[in-house]
Amino acid sequence: MNPTLSNAERERILKMARAARLERSAPKGSPIVPVERGGRLALSFAQQRLWFLEQLGEMGSTYHVPEQLRLRGALDRPALARALERIVARHESLRTVLLLVNGEPEQRILPVEESGFALVEHDLRGQPTAEAHAERLADREAEAPFDLERGPLVRARLVRLADDDHLLLVTMHHVVADGWSMGVFNRELSALYTAFSQGQPDPLPPLPVQYADFAAWQRQWAEGEVLDAQAAYWTQTLAGAPELLELPTDHPRPARQDHAGATLPVELSRELTAGLTALGHRHGTTLYMTLLAGWATVLARLSGQDDVLVGTPWANRTRPEVEELIGFFVNTLVLRVDLSVRPTLAGLLAQVKARALEGQRNQDIPFEQVVERLRPARSLAYSPLFQVMFAWEGAAGSGLALPGLSVAPAAAAPRVSAKFDLLLTLGENHGRITGDVEYATSLFERATVERWVGYLRRVLDEMVADDTQPVDRVELLPAQERARVLEEWSHVEAEVPADQCIHELFEAQAERTPGAVAVAFEDESLTYGELNARANRLAHHLRGLSVGPDARVAVCVERGPEMVIALLAILKAGGAYVPLDPAYPADRLRTMLEDSAPAALVTQSSLAGTFAGIDVPVVELDVPTWAEGPETNPAPVGLTPGHLAYIIYTSGSTGRPKGVMVEHRSLVNHTAWQAAAFAIGAGDTVLQRTSVSFDASVWELWTPLATGARMLLLSSDAAKDPEAMGRVMAEGGVTVAQFVPTLLQAMLGARPAGSALPCRILFCGGEPLPAALVQEARAAGAGEVVNLYGPTEATIDSTSHVCGVDGRAPAIGRPIANARVYVLDARGEPAPVGVAGELYVGGAGVARGYLGRAGLTAERFVPDPFAGDGARMYRTGDLGRWRADGTLEFLGRTDFQVKVRGFRIEPGEIEARLAEHASVREAVVVAREDTSGDRRLVAYVVGEAGAEVSAAELRAHLSGGMPEYMVPG
Repeated sequence: MNPTLSNAERERILKMARAARLERSAPKGSPIVPVERGGRLALSFAQQRLWFLEQLGEMGSTYHVPEQLRLRGALDRPALARALERIVARHESLRTVLLLVNGEPEQRILPVEESGFALVEHDLRGQPTAEAHAERLADREAEAPFDLERGPLVRARLVRLADDDHLLLVTMHHVVADGWSMGVFNRELSALYTAFSQGQPDPLPPLPVQYADFAAWQRQWAEGEVLDAQAAYWTQTLAGAPELLELPTDHPRPARQDHAGATLPVELSRELTAGLTALGHRHGTTLYMTLLAGWATVLARLSGQDDVLVGTPWANRTRPEVEELIGFFVNTLVLRVDLSVRPTLAGLLAQVKARALEGQRNQDIPFEQVVERLRPARSLAYSPLFQVMFAWEGAAGSGLALPGLSVAPAAAAPRVSAKFDLLLTLGENHGRITGDVEYATSLFERATVERWVGYLRRVLDEMVADDTQPVDRVELLPAQERARVLEEWSHVEAEVPADQCIHELFEAQAERTPGAVAVAFEDESLTYGELNARANRLAHHLRGLSVGPDARVAVCVERGPEMVIALLAILKAGGAYVPLDPAYPADRLRTMLEDSAPAALVTQSSLAGTFAGIDVPVVELDVPTWAEGPETNPAPVGLTPGHLAYIIYTSGSTGRPKGVMVEHRSLVNHTAWQAAAFAIGAGDTVLQRTSVSFDASVWELWTPLATGARMLLLSSDAAKDPEAMGRVMAEGGVTVAQFVPTLLQAMLGARPAGSALPCRILFCGGEPLPAALVQEARAAGAGEVVNLYGPTEATIDSTSHVCGVDGRAPAIGRPIANARVYVLDARGEPAPVGVAGELYVGGAGVARGYLGRAGLTAERFVPDPFAGDGARMYRTGDLGRWRADGTLEFLGRTDFQVKVRGFRIEPGEIEARLAEHASVREAVVVAREDTSGDRRLVAYVVGEAGAEVSAAELRAHLSGGMPEYMVPG
């Protein structure tokens, strides 16, 4: 611009250029003209939305627009008061109230003398607590409610701290003003104060129209063909979009937004700002578009969603008539970013540019009309269509210039009200991009938002460095956080007896304390010496049947001391036990026996008939063919910690149970960790209640026997009866026990009133543990309540967490000794803290694989790229995330596998069994929660044409081949 022009000439030329630009972008239609003030004055669409929200009575100061300025110098207070009064008189919007007339809200413009506006002054000079008092006044002023029906909807206070030091507080309701309006307000206040303080008249020209005229014009315009076309654009563009951007929150989303918020400053370096500017020049994008592309990338990665909707405010001053009005004009556009096509960063910039330009061309239709057309599911918990907003603003500063005064924002900022989950506001200021993130404190902690701002910087750096790379390959994590989740949190190394097998730990204990009770069952008990001797006799007999390293031995025995003897003997002989629960249907037992192809079957004569016709050597415990064998420990046969200890069958998605092969070294590691972490030893009584067909039984058996503790073995009947369970625990002085939460709840409920739970350690696992149940167990007398997590394929437990009583949902904790646990995204890369990913378990607990299922083993047991040396990790199919404190949180499943009362079930196995019935064409099995919160399986069946089949018949069909816990209701 010509430097010889005067300031007035420059301003005139700028206004002419701005008016020409607005005219070119204005919608083609009739101009805005004054309307009669005698009739009904409708609300604008934006006003109507805010009026409705205010009727809910819970918005508080969410839609207050406060300005707090420190004025230092010689202030002409009468001139300031007169200038403020003139602005209120000049703009009808500031004298407007909203009334409900005949069931419809409408505007009513009050005469100047009835507006109720006046500058309120406070003189705090000389008071020792003046600053603190002023801060309280500022907070109260920003928070004080407005009465939309009575007004005024603008307030002003002047706090005098010294002769030359004042605090000016101006607060408007958003229903009469927006961000642009504050710029208009400050420009007019500057001009009026300057004139009045110098004894000059009002210099401002009359306004051609008022806000009520715009509202009437908008209502007419909304019925036009152009608006219909714009509505069609938004309806098509936003069709099928996700209702909620599922960002990982630190706290559960409340049923109602409370709008409590906080802000975090954001500042990008000059170098990055320059790089982004150059990137935009290459791609023809503005800084707004470039930053929006980066922000959308971060949101997509945090949420795990490829379809991201971001709201953005638009000034909506497309007509020159309204450019200098104070009022609520701002509109909201919703920009949809699609990352499902895996664009490069350059491709993403092109997409965002196209969407932003399309949005600008269709910006005239009010956001409220778009919502009305799309009719999204409405919720008080979050805003419709989008929950995250991105705003671009000009250079910072109040824009207020008063002669003889320095003007600056007040140091004390008012409390922030969060209208959305997140609002990122950025602008360019003196060669740097600066701004802030406003966030809902009911959802997010400050540290979380700080990390996310760091991710945004990282993405923007990557965009500048190489815009050809795919968006989904951009690394979010800084090196420090990557090291934290992959090294510091993911594993803990510890010394364990690496050269021993599990039964050797028992043998060493039996030698130390041969007279101590090892197993107690009803009225029976076995000392360590007796148990060792009896197991040795059977082990020598099994050696004679060619049982040795990696040989599989099936065991189907009723609960009692004989069961423990049989399992221990198989290990001593060098074999791996394959437990078969006698309660299982005969068909399932035979299937598991055939699949495991054992070298022998250990059972009891009462159960041997179940396996008639199967060509496997059978050892019956109650037939004394082996009872006279040697009592000494069998001689070594080349058994190493790398040989199998047991094979446990789990439900299979294809209808076939799969056997998980676990080695001695994995079991020894778990046993050593558990014993050391919880000081389990000779003074403890450990409850053994879990069926040997489930891996929780493994530690209940071998941890006490390896540490000198006493194992209290429940009978089959007591193991199913919560009342009997509690009674036996109390009478037996149980100090260590484990329950799935649903069974723990039942057991606590069945206790006699006033009775105490004797456990010093109460382990829970198998399903999510409610915080209330932790508190109930602690109140009942339990010492530590420990939440455990781990799949059978990783040897019982992979993580543990000692639960607090703070009411927070218990975490699953950190990895046990020598286990490695990762949270990985879809690319197999570590997920950021707080972000959901699939749980992978590596380290010492990883099983050998699935027996006879090489393909499935290769699919689920994959190389561990973070440990090296040929290590493997198990892909669990579970979802989890790291909390900020370094503990893991369990979130659910990635597939259809379910847990019902702690039992791991693949619905596909039940569906396959149902499909075997001659009258069934198709079946679907799902998990449902009843009114008490208990989960159960439900089967939906489609019969063959003309076939008739009853639910009872199908249930009987299932019961013939599946355990009771797998039979749906």
